[in-house]
Amino acid sequence: MIILVSLGIILAINIGILACWVYFLILISWSITRSPKLEWSARYRIKSKPMVSIIVPARNEGRAISKCLQSLLSQDYDNYEVIAVDDSSTDNTFSIISDLSKNNHILTPIKCPPRPDDWVGKNWACFQGYKKSTGEILLFTDADTVHRSDALSSAINTMIHDKIDALTLAPKLLCQDIITKVTLPVLSVFLHSRYSPLRVNNPNNKIGYFFGSFYLISKTNYEKIGTHEEVRQELVEDGALGRMVKEQGMNLRLVRGENYVEALWARDPRSLWHALRRIIIPLHMEKKKSAMMITAFIFFILMEPFLTLPLSLLYLSESLLKGALEIVCILTIIVILICATVQSRFGLLQKSIYGLGFVLGCTVITASFLMSAFSLKANQTVKWRDRSYLVGTKQHAFHL
Repeated sequence: MIILVSLGIILAINIGILACWVYFLILISWSITRSPKLEWSARYRIKSKPMVSIIVPARNEGRAISKCLQSLLSQDYDNYEVIAVDDSSTDNTFSIISDLSKNNHILTPIKCPPRPDDWVGKNWACFQGYKKSTGEILLFTDADTVHRSDALSSAINTMIHDKIDALTLAPKLLCQDIITKVTLPVLSVFLHSRYSPLRVNNPNNKIGYFFGSFYLISKTNYEKIGTHEEVRQELVEDGALGRMVKEQGMNLRLVRGENYVEALWARDPRSLWHALRRIIIPLHMEKKKSAMMITAFIFFILMEPFLTLPLSLLYLSESLLKGALEIVCILTIIVILICATVQSRFGLLQKSIYGLGFVLGCTVITASFLMSAFSLKANQTVKWRDRSYLVGTKQHAFHL
């Protein structure tokens, strides 16, 4: 009797997990097909061309910065400046910026002054770029992005025509190793379900988000939300800024811009691991109970079907409940596979085959989230862009 009751409970749990993945599949399919895209149109052509300051923070980006700046210097918009801020690089990043600036008067190289201890590096660099800017509109972008020549003009035209306070583009995310390529589809299912353009663009929804690879905001509104100084301790500063824009009732628009901007998400398995920790650790410090619940939820819906199915096949005696449990587990795994392949092909615009590696992706995400949660019993560090940040209880992060 006890075994049957236990089987019934496990079956109910797995039915719930299956329902979650069916919900995710419906949500991402709906979002992929209905989310707005950045598309140039003649009706968006405006007469006014406000001055735009493009701010590019860079730390040890010697391999990527030249391609990024060349794409920015080739924009077909004719009223902008590029401010490239070297964030204490130890490689040749600043010399590359300086060499490019010699033949491009719109490019201004800046070396960051000494950074206060309570600032995260990228936030400090963005703030220094802002202080040197002369534009009415600010575009913040990362040093490992590549922009199509009409990306800026299309975004500015859309922003002004639709009277948008802040505009951010979801880029095409690039990965350089197989582990990241199979992990990203699973991770992006969760991120896409929460930060879908359909949610972010809903004025009745308080969810706001910026993609650090491309977000436009007027200088007036940027100052109104407090600039990067307001989020100086945030490890995920772009998300925090987007949330603040939405909280202040501004018109925030998130659109798909994969055809206009490409961004390198993680360069190797090590940077992938730190990127995952960067996501979860600040959440644990800010809302520990919520973060633990999220971690437990992710563990169950990712790994439970894979653990339960072999145990049922090998150890449980034959019964109707056992057969039903195995069917539900198999269906759940199939739905997870479909979610990962759909997201890989249509959400990330990479090959569908990378969605087939969802078992490895689930394992990496679960391990990272669980280890991040349990490691916070002591003061722990997060490594990001060749720096270590100690995450404390009174602030999200400060530099060691």
